[in-house]
Amino acid sequence: MADTASDDDTVIIKKYANRRLYNTRSSSYITLDHLATMTREGINYKVLDAKSGNDITHTILTQIIMEEESNGEQMLPVNFLRELIGMYGNSMQSLIPHYLEASMDNFRANQAKLHKAFEDSLGNNPLAKLAEQNMAMFKAAAAAFMPGAEKPEPPPAAPAAGADDLAALRDQMAEIQKRLDSLGK
Repeated sequence: MADTASDDDTVIIKKYANRRLYNTRSSSYITLDHLATMTREGINYKVLDAKSGNDITHTILTQIIMEEESNGEQMLPVNFLRELIGMYGNSMQSLIPHYLEASMDNFRANQAKLHKAFEDSLGNNPLAKLAEQNMAMFKAAAAAFMPGAEKPEPPPAAPAAGADDLAALRDQMAEIQKRLDSLGK
């Protein structure tokens, strides 16, 4: 959640003693799953204890992570969790939150660069059309097994590939590999 969001953009969630969560913007009771979805959608919210008015957002976010981890969506390795627990009470404890935030920001920036490099390379790739055809065929096959799915569009005709196309493709793949290697450094 963005720290720069104004208070007007922040949805206030009240947590009552009976553990129910109340969204004051939509005037409805919600669950931790709703809060997880709001987080993924980038909606800024603050969870307040209904009785005391204390901000308990940190505790609720930690609870959401625990729910995700227990539902088979394990993302945090055991060794990382042990190291993290070991940092509590350590003299370096105050540095860890800043380090983790910077690491996550760096991860997101690298992910965006990789995504852009991948999209740029596909735009110049003669196999991009073939990949689109394969995706269309995959969607058509999946739609056949899913009731209520849209009618599949017929895949476009495949262009004939010659020896020159194969050489161009090899050159482009080498260029993509160079870009990926440079992003990894």
